[in-house]
Amino acid sequence: MLVCYACQIGDTDQTVEPFQSSQASVPHPPAKVFGSLLYEVQTSRIFDDGKTFVDCVPKVAPDSIMKAYMANKGNANFDLKTFVNTYFDQPYKHPVYNEEQDTASLIDHIDKLWGTLKRPADSAVFGSRIQLPYPYVVPGGRFREIYYWDSYFTMLGLEVSGEHQLIEDMVKNFAEMIDRFGFIPNGSRTYFLGRSQPPFFALMINLLASIKGKSVWVEYLPYLQKEYDFWMTGADSLTVQNATSQRVVLLDSKYVLNRYWDNFDGPREESLAEDVLLARESGREESLVFRHLRAGAESGWDYSSRWFADGNTLKTIETTNIIPVDLNALIYYLEQTIAKGYKQTGQDALAAEYEGKAQIRREALNFYCWDEVLGYFIDYNFKFKTHTSNPSLAGVFPLSFEIADASQAEKVSDFIQQNFLKDGGLISTLNYTGEQWDAPNGWPPLQWMSFWGLKNYDKDSLANTIAKRWVSLNERVYQRTGKMMEKYNVEDLTLEGGGGEYPLQDGFGWTNGVYLKMKSELEQN
Repeated sequence: MLVCYACQIGDTDQTVEPFQSSQASVPHPPAKVFGSLLYEVQTSRIFDDGKTFVDCVPKVAPDSIMKAYMANKGNANFDLKTFVNTYFDQPYKHPVYNEEQDTASLIDHIDKLWGTLKRPADSAVFGSRIQLPYPYVVPGGRFREIYYWDSYFTMLGLEVSGEHQLIEDMVKNFAEMIDRFGFIPNGSRTYFLGRSQPPFFALMINLLASIKGKSVWVEYLPYLQKEYDFWMTGADSLTVQNATSQRVVLLDSKYVLNRYWDNFDGPREESLAEDVLLARESGREESLVFRHLRAGAESGWDYSSRWFADGNTLKTIETTNIIPVDLNALIYYLEQTIAKGYKQTGQDALAAEYEGKAQIRREALNFYCWDEVLGYFIDYNFKFKTHTSNPSLAGVFPLSFEIADASQAEKVSDFIQQNFLKDGGLISTLNYTGEQWDAPNGWPPLQWMSFWGLKNYDKDSLANTIAKRWVSLNERVYQRTGKMMEKYNVEDLTLEGGGGEYPLQDGFGWTNGVYLKMKSELEQN
């Protein structure tokens, strides 16, 4: 049975309520504001990129646009693209490059890029952008807003560049969104308000604390606590009969671990046409496919064989059935950081409580996600009570946060060297699916987390090999193209990274950050 998604995302027989431009309240996403117009624009594919329309800025009040659309869409001479161009401004394409790019050193190029990728505090406008009160850095290309986990890796480079105030401004923006929405959205767009991203806020706080001192833990403790509460929503009500709720899962009546989720189960607004087609072709319950797709987007690994039941095709996506290694390692670190904050304020009982939570999570993560046969940490499918068959670089996160013991670290190091290490750095998974978070692609955040994790266990030789190969690849591609890319092909160094739902993007925030940080670390060795 075909589902009417236009009916789900907006009632075509009623006037859509006015867009709430007041930033004091939660703004409506495009699906709520533009309903059937959004559906028609996206499925008609009048733009090459589905993100273009949801980033467009209405020229007049959205309710007026919808009245005009409803009144005219049935006319014989109605042209959808003309209508959209009449009533919307397309998103501004910021220039990326400076005139000296052909002769500038890579480090000088990145220093100039910070200014290009920096945005001032937002002014209030119609549209999907969430207004932020402080300056921030965007990734670049089609990514015109701040993104959650990207920003930590961007901050690593900002710290090397001495841009300490900008780091603090970005942290303040994330704290403001936690205060306003109860969590940090995937990015600062209203169509991201159903999901977050890998919770790197605690790492940002510790980075800022290394610059400003321990008072940062106290200043941001309420926001750390609120983010933790978001990820643990429903945990207290879990039972054997009802063992899942949003982002929490009760395992064997004993442990509560986390999964990725999204509060909505319709097609992603920015990828509506692709999601509708995939769901229909999958032969599965379509709302379930949408939920898995959205949860995969929350993971940041959109998309990867990590989430596929058959390890190969997106149609089998089952993200919400999986306990991810990286997510739970990150929440372990969040628990530890909250404990530091409470200890700093003299609340020793609460500090001990969160230290205890972290230790229980560590025990659970080792129990469910350590594969002794492989000698590697791997995601756990709680529906089938088994490890998935898809090793990935998420398996190094327990080393990044010192969850592994020395024996495990030795085995993980060996597994990485034997399976993931390539001429340009580390591949993301061992599968070749055509998805962008699979082989042969390497991604900046995973190179850094692997480097950091291996260093924690004195695996300096492998860590430095990874860093040298990655830095060299970045430099090689820059010399050839004048660009810093979002991702790289780490196997064939003559080819670009590829796969996924959109063309290769350049700019690029987290690539710049990881390159500068790795280059700095290598120079200090």
